[in-house]
Amino acid sequence: MSALDLISPSSPLYQKRKGVFPKAVDGFYRRLKWAVMAITLTIYYVTPWLRWDRGAYAPDQAVLIDLAHRRFYMFSIEIWPQEFYYVAGLLVMAGIGLFLVTSAVGRAWCGYACPQTVWTDLFVHVERAIDGDRNAQIRLAKAPWTFEKTVKRLNKWSIWLLIALLTGGAWVFYFADAPTLARDLVSMQAPFVAYATIGVLTTTTFLLGGFMREQVCIYMCPWPRIQTAMLDEKSLIVTYKDWRGEPRSAGLKKAQAMEADYPVETFGIAKARIGDCIDCNQCVAVCPTGIDIREGPQIGCITCALCIDACDKVMTQIGRPRGLIDYATLDDAVIEKAGGTARPVWRTLLRPRTLIYFTIWAGIGAAMLFSLGQRDRLDISVAADRNPRHVQLSDGSIRNSFTVKLRNMETRPRSVDLVVSGLPEAVVWSEVGSRETAGPRLRVPLAPDATTQLRLFVAAPATGEEHVEFRIVAQPTDGAPGSREARPARDDVVFERPEREDDE
Repeated sequence: MSALDLISPSSPLYQKRKGVFPKAVDGFYRRLKWAVMAITLTIYYVTPWLRWDRGAYAPDQAVLIDLAHRRFYMFSIEIWPQEFYYVAGLLVMAGIGLFLVTSAVGRAWCGYACPQTVWTDLFVHVERAIDGDRNAQIRLAKAPWTFEKTVKRLNKWSIWLLIALLTGGAWVFYFADAPTLARDLVSMQAPFVAYATIGVLTTTTFLLGGFMREQVCIYMCPWPRIQTAMLDEKSLIVTYKDWRGEPRSAGLKKAQAMEADYPVETFGIAKARIGDCIDCNQCVAVCPTGIDIREGPQIGCITCALCIDACDKVMTQIGRPRGLIDYATLDDAVIEKAGGTARPVWRTLLRPRTLIYFTIWAGIGAAMLFSLGQRDRLDISVAADRNPRHVQLSDGSIRNSFTVKLRNMETRPRSVDLVVSGLPEAVVWSEVGSRETAGPRLRVPLAPDATTQLRLFVAAPATGEEHVEFRIVAQPTDGAPGSREARPARDDVVFERPEREDDE
């Protein structure tokens, strides 16, 4: 009999979701989450509206992903398509940064700065403002659909939908001039792809942040599985100190009664038999994923540390030391359980593994900054025309034709000299010129932030060198702010002659 035969047709294939209603809590980590939420949301919503003066020939949006012109602008930095390795470098830095944070303090990214966490937290606060705190939300969820419940649900979902719409709308502003696109969206003149993108992001934000919440963190996100390779016994994670909390006394009154049975001089024995945990379940009530941290490290813990705030508050109320739930390493847990003192936090953070991650991360960042400061803003690429490969002129010289692309990656027009070298007595001219006025160099105006394509002709004696070098030399700058002299750019190609063709 197979395993499928043991499953009843009416048996569900997956566990039904149990609603999670996080309780409001105040404390250091809750205030830290408030600060991170405010900063990240401000950055996300405000950044597309920031202006940055790049001159008259470039967009003035501070951060812009210009897909139409294949440019990426971030303040004073402009990335061209052939410089996409800078974007790849940023992605590599983001990955190594996640490794660094996880190896040091567990899933702190998930608990504080992950978009799913930030928007879910925002939705939870909206829900709490309308439905009430945890107990009121549980009662409302179990209550029948009355007029009051319907109004509350519609109000809550409407606000969620508005937040989701603003989220999707803010995203598309990164890909076009924000004020212009906003006017086009309102007047229904924006491209269809803008409305489609807003619709998709609005739907996903509304569903993931409002209804799926902890399921995204536990089941959909791959990072909880990957993080196990990043954690070790020296990583700081949210830990329940069972050697101090167990056995639980199942309530403050029971704990006080049990302590009253022991005289003061034997209180040490009582402490060995009575744990600090009074089984109040406050750590479970405030958890956004609904887990019980007292069961040990688990995939549902996003290291938001709200359980620490809740437990510290209870410990203060009952007169016990704070820190029953706290950031701790597995090594420190063994030391404290044996009666020792945990190591300082700085020694936990500054260890070989985290230092290696940080060195790699900082090294990539420094290399990218150095490369950005040294990169050329003029570029040239030359391709020889193959039909015909060469032409013999009436005076016996040989003419080759080339397609030349000149890139001016500055946001202002430039004037350059295109110089031909390597071939004695060679001259160059363009399609609009003539050989009579040709010389070893050609003056070419370049449009700002653009690629100029030319078809050039080069004539040289029938015998001589096999290669020709094209070099562009920029004219002196006009003193524009932030401008600097561009280094000459070069490209070397073969100059075809009849002798080479006969040899082949």
